[in-house]
Amino acid sequence: MNIRSLTRGDGVVIGAAVLLFIASFLDLYSVDGAPDSLDLPSLWASGPVLLGVVLAGIIGAALVVVAHGLPQVPKVAGLDLGQFGVAFTVFAAWSALGNIFDPAGGADNFGGSGDGPDAGAGLILALVATLVMAAAAVATPLVPALKGALLPAARPAAPQPYGAQPPGGYGYPGAQQPASFGGQPQPGQPGQPGQPGQPFPGGQPQPGQPAQPPAGDFSPFWFAVPVPRPLFPEDGSPTPIAELAPGTWYLAVEQRGPSLVAQTQDGRRGVLQDTSGIQRG
Repeated sequence: MNIRSLTRGDGVVIGAAVLLFIASFLDLYSVDGAPDSLDLPSLWASGPVLLGVVLAGIIGAALVVVAHGLPQVPKVAGLDLGQFGVAFTVFAAWSALGNIFDPAGGADNFGGSGDGPDAGAGLILALVATLVMAAAAVATPLVPALKGALLPAARPAAPQPYGAQPPGGYGYPGAQQPASFGGQPQPGQPGQPGQPGQPFPGGQPQPGQPAQPPAGDFSPFWFAVPVPRPLFPEDGSPTPIAELAPGTWYLAVEQRGPSLVAQTQDGRRGVLQDTSGIQRG
């Protein structure tokens, strides 16, 4: 799971889930004129509130966040986990609203006071948390402000001074590129300074040296996306094979009109159709 693929809407959902968990330990209802020594139950003492509000809300928030953090969302009965999570959050908010009107489950004459109990601080706070959670889960795909990345994309490494070794490993613009896109020439082969077939800077090409590609030809480069974006198969299928996450460097290996053919860390290749705002390394 890549936390850099989470959105601001996911951050709101996480915060609402934490607020709901705190509210579950507060009073379920309150009674006017009750003595201070009366120990009122928390939300955990009511089965309907525990299952329909607390657990449903926390499970829904977890499904929404996990669905956005996975590169490929698994589906159950044709629906992905994120859609199940949104449904759980809406159900939790609806259940919390119903329990506000009947916090004690039909106890009309609690403690002999003649009046039914009112909703307690825990139930009121749970209603607020579930309403915020459901609103964020539903609105995140629709509101641009909520679709932005929760964590900023990692900045590319600063240029290395002449002669310094760049950091190694896949995902760094300064790393060596895979052999399929031009590996390091071996000693004695054309293309290594100081060996036959390679001139010193400023010299003329020697016979047998490979011709340099025209300036307009495409050269592989590293890039990062500002927000999560799908990677589609090269055969044009509409189903994404992966999701590019902010904060991770990917290798662009080919240009196809406005689109790029990108390679992920596990070697999968696909077409990035939306290249707006990408950050080149």
